[in-house]
Amino acid sequence: MMIMGFTKKIIFGLLFAFGLVVGAQANEGGAAWDKAPDRTSDMAALQNGAKLFVNYCLNCHSAAFMRYNRLQDIGLTQEQIKSNLLVTNGRIGETMKSAIDPQQAKAWFGVNPPDLTVIARSRAGAGGTGADYLYTYMRTFYRDETKPTGWNNLVFPNVAMPHVLWQLQGERRPVYKEVQEHGSAVHVFQGWEQVKPGTMTSAQYDQAIGDLVSYLQWMAEPIQNTRVRVGIWVLLFLAVFTFCAWRLNAAYWKDVK
Repeated sequence: MMIMGFTKKIIFGLLFAFGLVVGAQANEGGAAWDKAPDRTSDMAALQNGAKLFVNYCLNCHSAAFMRYNRLQDIGLTQEQIKSNLLVTNGRIGETMKSAIDPQQAKAWFGVNPPDLTVIARSRAGAGGTGADYLYTYMRTFYRDETKPTGWNNLVFPNVAMPHVLWQLQGERRPVYKEVQEHGSAVHVFQGWEQVKPGTMTSAQYDQAIGDLVSYLQWMAEPIQNTRVRVGIWVLLFLAVFTFCAWRLNAAYWKDVK
């Protein structure tokens, strides 16, 4: 009887924990995350993403755990890094620090911009991976004159960050449709209306954001592709070793049996 009671407690505990997880996911709400393209093995995409990161993100955000010389891993030479990405007179071995003063950033935005070194890993959630979040976030800004920065975001409502890539994407506004749900009117997101064009088409902008997010994903773990390749060889070795050990064990014990 004691064992049965203990078993019931375990089952109820697991069900309760599962209910909490499902409830937490249901309460997250918000816009659905789009699937981000994985270009962490595409050197050209990573180089373009690094250029976008330095030109548009590094003004306010730091990548304090990434050094400029690590960009050689994505096919850039030291001379290319110095000429095109190292915007200050710093050394190539220095970390990627933002140019903005932290006190000024807090005064302008109300909060210090977060470090982006591992942002692609820290933003994972029920809606998808951290890359999915960033890919959707950077594509869902819209003009909102009621906000201090003049911008808002579907994924992160009331965000303090302005749309730094608006010149590339242009200005858009979300389009909603009113539907009746459980006797009350609900506004359902339908799509986007382009208010002002940018220097890029919608497809070109999505391509650029895919490159930027892939770079952020790579920066969060630069050796991830090497880790995967090594892991495959380790698994193959273990499979061969297991077969050899099995046959050797059978040879040792055949006479005993």
